[in-house]
Amino acid sequence: MIAVIGLLVGALVGVFLEPTVPSALQPYLPIAVVAALDALFGGLRALLDGMFDDRVFLVSFLSNVVVAALIVFLGDQLGVGTQLSTAVVVVLGIRIFSNAAAIRRHLFRA
Repeated sequence: MIAVIGLLVGALVGVFLEPTVPSALQPYLPIAVVAALDALFGGLRALLDGMFDDRVFLVSFLSNVVVAALIVFLGDQLGVGTQLSTAVVVVLGIRIFSNAAAIRRHLFRA
């Protein structure tokens, strides 16, 4: 319940304060969001499968975001940032849809 309250408070603070992202970090924000969504869907799948572990979820969440950002940063340094960003989004998107399908099968038995 504390997590849900924290999520709601954070969302409300973000809506009312309208924080701005520095222009140097803007290329990394969408990648970080997709990586975080991958961890969230993976955590929900693990919860429904009865294998959820909060430490594993936290490490997965943080490592997904950091690794995805590092890949995009490396791509920017090599001059192929757009291609590596696309690759990260595709890979994480496949994982998100795979987890979403498993969640759907679990919830609807279909």
